[in-house]
Amino acid sequence: MELVYGIKDRPSFGKVFLFALQQLLAIMAATIAVPAIVGNGLSASAALFGAGVGTIVYLLFTKSSSPVFLGSSFAFIGSMFSAFGGAASVSVGYWGLIIGALMAGLVYIIISIIVKFCGVAWINKLMPPVIIGPTVAIIGLSLSGNAVGDLMKSSVEGGSTYVALICGLVTLAVTMLCSTYGKKIGRLIPFIMGILAGYVVASIFAVIGYATKNPALIVINYGALASLDFSSIGGYFSLPKFTFMLGGAEGLKGLTGGYFLTLFAAYVPVAFVVFAEHLADHKNLSAIVGKDLLKEPGLSRTLLGDGVGTIVSTFFGGCPNTTYGESIGCVAITRNASTISIWGCAVLCIVFSLISPLVAFLETIPSCVMGGVCVALYGFIAVSGLKMFQSVDLNKNRNLFVASVILITGVGGMVVSFGKVEIRTVACALILGILTNLMLSRGED
Repeated sequence: MELVYGIKDRPSFGKVFLFALQQLLAIMAATIAVPAIVGNGLSASAALFGAGVGTIVYLLFTKSSSPVFLGSSFAFIGSMFSAFGGAASVSVGYWGLIIGALMAGLVYIIISIIVKFCGVAWINKLMPPVIIGPTVAIIGLSLSGNAVGDLMKSSVEGGSTYVALICGLVTLAVTMLCSTYGKKIGRLIPFIMGILAGYVVASIFAVIGYATKNPALIVINYGALASLDFSSIGGYFSLPKFTFMLGGAEGLKGLTGGYFLTLFAAYVPVAFVVFAEHLADHKNLSAIVGKDLLKEPGLSRTLLGDGVGTIVSTFFGGCPNTTYGESIGCVAITRNASTISIWGCAVLCIVFSLISPLVAFLETIPSCVMGGVCVALYGFIAVSGLKMFQSVDLNKNRNLFVASVILITGVGGMVVSFGKVEIRTVACALILGILTNLMLSRGED
């Protein structure tokens, strides 16, 4: 893929701001969804702040050579529930989040040390293109249900599915048209154009709905903006509720040996699973930017950045980090691999998390509009994965079976749980693919 901006290119300040905002819009929904799902007082603004800081840590460790954003990891949702479920009180649970993330981060750090001394050749042998290609495709395909669900989802109870679908399809259409036929800057910010178009259409429907008292036309919820109190400074600026502040001294007193074991069982196995996703994401990103990121800046650096970034992010926002497919899809579609854009996105996350009206506005973007964007994002991830094993000979039974196992278990949504530890779809597909490849490695037919 021919890039418009390479990894080390430096667009003008105005373009960087737009590229950073586009990345923010691409990753925002998933980043703030994790604290919303887990609840227990975790906030969207703190998650944004933590993701921004975690991404900066990652960029520093990778010497600004890997253009991907790190956001809240869905793989650790079960682990986060365990942190609260195994705690004597909610305040203990907040410290449990931090301690659990520290354990997961140490897994990354230990693996990175092994890679530093042993290299990555063994990884390439363990996971050749016939495994990585379909696994990357599954990253996109496994999220397709979420994209379609959001595409037809109203953000207001009683809103019409058909109105939501129209808004989502307008978003998707404008995104595709701008990316394909846009001129200059318009071609580089298709997601911003698409989201704005979808937001405007949803707002027009809402105005008509309020005027005619027809709730079916209202699919956008302005509640977050309406709840702002501009009579105080809190209506303009507010400090997020950071995780380390929520735990307090009382939370530290409630930590027990049994609770530490619970956290170990909940976080460490998932860290190994997310390591596999880390590999797949960086293989995919390498194919997009035309540079093997496992060699430069090196897998040891990307793992260190991811691990330490996860620890720092959780300290503030409560959510462990992971490299985001939405961010990689954004790079693929816009052909902008400049890490300055990722730096800008990280800074915007931090700044926006402190500005109440901006956080509120982001929360009002309808689910259907984000669904329209995600159809394009997840689709690009899936197709880029399929392109990675174009050169694989599928006439050989071994390759055919490996690809088949990964694709079917991935598309089928295979998930395996061991107690409170959950191995999610992508990891299940990758693990089964590796086992299949090893089992059939002695024969080609």
